[in-house]
Amino acid sequence: MMTNFWDQRYAENDSVYGLEPNQFFKTFIDNNKPGTILLPAEGEGRNAIYAAQQGWTVDTFDYSAVAKEKALQRAASLGVTIHYEVKDINDYVPEKQYDAVALIYVHLPEPLRKKFHANVVASIKPGGYLVVESFSKEQIHHKSGGPTDPNLLYDAPTLCSDFQLLHIISCGQKEVMLSEGEFHSGSADVLRLVAQKL
Repeated sequence: MMTNFWDQRYAENDSVYGLEPNQFFKTFIDNNKPGTILLPAEGEGRNAIYAAQQGWTVDTFDYSAVAKEKALQRAASLGVTIHYEVKDINDYVPEKQYDAVALIYVHLPEPLRKKFHANVVASIKPGGYLVVESFSKEQIHHKSGGPTDPNLLYDAPTLCSDFQLLHIISCGQKEVMLSEGEFHSGSADVLRLVAQKL
């Protein structure tokens, strides 16, 4: 059912979350030398394409075939390559390790979140980085996007606990003004985390 929802949303809109990369993600990419990166639940590919343009080798997946097709078409039009699979987060198993993994607005129910976040840690090379931007619990008071179920919103202690095997470089909550397409627009409360596997 969720696959149908996302396929329809991506099919009915020219761009759901805009064409530009998430600003927090962009800052990380701009300040680190290119390597390999994994972007789960990447949708139409805005972050994956930007990373590829900066010289990163990009693996990504989403469970929407419509999103994949749009991402690959745009990547090709810009002359960059991304490796994109249609895959459910439930089925993700770490098969290799990356210099970075970025989770940009990947909101999951608790049992799946814990399992997936553990798999994310296993997917990071020693010395590699994790980058997370997600909506905080306070986002429930805003109408700028994100889950309407408070159980799918995060807080800093939850993220720090999930990634306690990593060295937390920064983790904080911030109010920002989102301008990421029709569905992420306006004042928002977000959590931003950068961590490293030592």
